[in-house]
Amino acid sequence: MDLSRRDLSALLPALLLAAEARGADNGVLPSNCYPFESLPLKTNPKTHNETRQVFTGKTHDGYPIDLHITQLAPGQMPHPAHTHVHEEMVMLQTGTLEVTIKGQSTKIGPGSVAYVNSNELHGWKNVGNEPAQYFVLAIGRQQTT
Repeated sequence: MDLSRRDLSALLPALLLAAEARGADNGVLPSNCYPFESLPLKTNPKTHNETRQVFTGKTHDGYPIDLHITQLAPGQMPHPAHTHVHEEMVMLQTGTLEVTIKGQSTKIGPGSVAYVNSNELHGWKNVGNEPAQYFVLAIGRQQTT
């Protein structure tokens, strides 16, 4: 089959769309920007905590990755201490959290980061007088116990 340059240039957009669709089909996250105001907001009516899911997908080599943003009211915990298979990174933007990992508690402030390895008992609580806003980056399988 002989193809002209015109045939190839007409075929190129279809090939690009097919490649993009193939990436979407296997969950690979495309490059993207996620403006804060465009993220869907979920509010817990009982605690008034707010969560925004940024993305859930896979890296180019199929490794699961998930990012969400939480605003935690003073005195609140997002959930009881727990363990899970995936690793987790908490990046605090505003407020004060007490983070407990394997029984050891540390108070962290804005700009601080906590990292939790797989299957380690952990949790956090807003111990400040203002809402705490933080990002949680989950890396790996999302199984919780």
